[in-house]
Amino acid sequence: MSASASSGRKRSEKTRSPVSGLEIEVLREAGDWASGTEETVHRAAEHAYVVTQGGDPAELCIVLADDEFVAKLNKAYRGKDGPTNVLSFPAADMSDTGLPESAFREELPLLGDIILARETIAREADEQKKSFTDHLTHLTVHGVLHLLGHDHIEDDEAEEMEALERDILEDLGVSDPYADDLANN
Repeated sequence: MSASASSGRKRSEKTRSPVSGLEIEVLREAGDWASGTEETVHRAAEHAYVVTQGGDPAELCIVLADDEFVAKLNKAYRGKDGPTNVLSFPAADMSDTGLPESAFREELPLLGDIILARETIAREADEQKKSFTDHLTHLTVHGVLHLLGHDHIEDDEAEEMEALERDILEDLGVSDPYADDLANN
């Protein structure tokens, strides 16, 4: 999928953190995203990476999109109709990148792409009575963890991933996104 490979997008400057070694490019593909969104997703992605990987250099791309754009990707890559809040495409799993396998092990390995759907995130934040920024932060962290191999298909994996998300989000000043789920169990 390699979102950074196509043209016509509004690109942010690639920035490489001296702390994490993570280089992040944010693309505005579609949707009415507020100013400051790039900083929000950058901060969330970088912190998730620092907590889980330390200072190993790597690169990732975050695409700010709308429901229509994400729905097309969701159908093409997951066989599911409609949009979802976040899609993660780990580079190592992308057979159509055109890059040699060695590109994922170089000095600056490509982690993959995270695609965020503006309208779905806004709707969910409203339904869950969360701020848009907090929900966006959570979904960015969630996407980074997927790129790093975490999953939530099995219950034990879900518990581990959610605990890691809680720790990262607490550091970022975001309330536990799963608190209501725990209260209802």
